[in-house]
Formats: sequence, C-alpha cells, structure tokens
Amino acid sequence: MGRPVTLFTGQWADLPLATLAEKAAGWGYDGLELACWGDHLDVAEAAGSDGYVRRQRDLLAEHDLGVWAIGNHLVGQAVCDRIDRRHEATLPERVWGDGDPEGVRTRAAEEMKRTAHAAAALGVDVVTGFTGSSIWPLLYSFPPNDPQMIEDGFADFAERWHPILDAFEEAGVRFGLEVHPTEIAFDLATAERALDVIDRRPAFGFNYDPSHFPYQGADYVQFIREFSERIYHAHAKDVWWKDEPGRSGVFGGHLPFGHEERYWDFRSIGRGRIDFDAIIRALNRIGYDGPLSVEWEDPGMDRETGAAESCAYVKDVDFAPPEGAFDAAFSDDTAQASESRRGTP
Repeated sequence: MGRPVTLFTGQWADLPLATLAEKAAGWGYDGLELACWGDHLDVAEAAGSDGYVRRQRDLLAEHDLGVWAIGNHLVGQAVCDRIDRRHEATLPERVWGDGDPEGVRTRAAEEMKRTAHAAAALGVDVVTGFTGSSIWPLLYSFPPNDPQMIEDGFADFAERWHPILDAFEEAGVRFGLEVHPTEIAFDLATAERALDVIDRRPAFGFNYDPSHFPYQGADYVQFIREFSERIYHAHAKDVWWKDEPGRSGVFGGHLPFGHEERYWDFRSIGRGRIDFDAIIRALNRIGYDGPLSVEWEDPGMDRETGAAESCAYVKDVDFAPPEGAFDAAFSDDTAQASESRRGTP
C-alpha cells in the first residue's frame, strides 16, 4: 500500500470544511492537510477546546478522511516579514491588530506557538508553513548588499523562531518550512544556512515541495538526498517552465499567474515537468512514509477537475520501497546451496 494521499486545503478555504471533505472523499483522497484559515481549523479554538477538536475530527471521520498535518503558512509568513498592507488581507484580525509592523510580527509568533498546541490537540505532529524573511527584498544585490545585512536577516529569523520552536518542542510537534521564494530558505544553499542558524533543532525541518525549485535552477531531487533527515512532510505539486528565452524570466515580469508570457507557471499534477518517479524513488531511499499532500494550483484548469485527476495521478505514481533486493535469489546462501548440489553425486 502506498502513502496516504491528502489534499492541502489552503486553496479551498472559500469552501466550508464540510463541503470540501465530502468532495475530497469523492475524489479519492485519504485525508486533508488542514489549513489554519477559513473554517478549516481555528488554532485558538483547537488549542483551547476539546469539543472543537472532536467536531473537526468527527467531520473528517464521516467521510473516512484522516489528518496527518496542519498548515499555517499565512501567519508564519508574518513572523519575519517586512509588514505591509498585503498582510492585512491574509492575517486574522487578532494577529493584524492595529497593523503596527513589530506588533504584527510579535502577535504572529504567538499565533504560531498556539498552532503547535492546536496540532497536538488534533493529534498530529507536523505543522507546515512559512517563516517569512526580512531579507528577501535583498535577493538581487544592487545597490550592493553589505554581507552583514544578510547575516542580520538570518539572525533575525533565528531570534524570532527559537521561542516558537520552544513551544513546538513542548507540544511534541515539528515545524516543516516549505522552502519557497519569499522565505528565509528558498533553495538548497539557504536551507542549509537556515538549519545552521537555528542550531539544527529537531523541531525545525522542511515541508518538501518540488515545484518551487526547478524554475530557479535548483535541484529538487538532490534536496531530498541532502536533507533526508529533515523532510517532515511532502507536498505533491507540479510546475512548468520554458526551455527557450521569452519576454519574462525567473522573476515573472510582474505578470499574474496564468499569463501567456510567463516563463514558468504551476500546473495540475502530471501536466507540468516535475519527475515524480524520481521523487518517489528518492523518498523511498530515505524512508519517508508520510503523506503526499496535493497542493493543487493551475490557473488554466477547473480546480475540481484538477483535484480529482491529481489524486489519481499521485496514487498511480506512488509505490512502496522493496522489502529486499530484487536479485536476492542470487544471494550467497543460494549460491552456496547451488554449489553443494552440484557437488552431490
């Protein structure tokens, strides 16, 4: 039997959880990775009310759906970001407050601590999400960056996330950063650096998502090999990119997703260029047996069609690792037995 295939509900938070759960079960999903927005999971309620947690669990159980992780990307983003008006649209009122940037960051950190306890109350041990980054705007170094500015950005991340990880450890939950542009870690080099500045705490690892690497020129299969012990959760998501030069490049040309002149765009799983066979083989090698959570995004397709076909595709491409070598019949013991038979009169 393959890994459970789940659906990340972040792109579906406009639907009531009851509606989405019924649909997801009909599409063939084994469970949901609950987003901490919409009515899918309120972390304050979950951390403080056993009855609320039971109701959410019972709702999923009605449709034979499990839950292995929850995601709080929107609030996590605000912990380290340079706060501006974009964040008001994505944050709960209790986190946005009066919009004072440092106050927003402080309240976001407290909300992430509550998220750890909400996950524990729900019975899951992984929270996926973002960290934000004070230095993402310094990605292109002109005017030239003072290297100390980058050091200070990583130090800011560590200072703000150490107390959050204390709460995660207390709750027995791990945080999986989705390595992603705009985060403190967006490729292999920055992922390594983030681990170093956070003292490689076991509570901090990664939500592996292959779709954010190749259009940057980063190796998404090498990431699995290099960070094998830190992959706490995995998204299944596809992306397409051009081979030939065009009118926009890696940075997107300020063009919206779906624009015909974009250099890259997300695709329904199996319709992009991600080599999922290579990913499954790499995940098997490192012993990852957690869920494959479909994060569905495709600006050119009906989302319900995409969600259904993506579930079927992931279940089809997934396979269990071998229990033994395929050539075990030719092991030393077998060879010795054969030799003994040949020597028998």
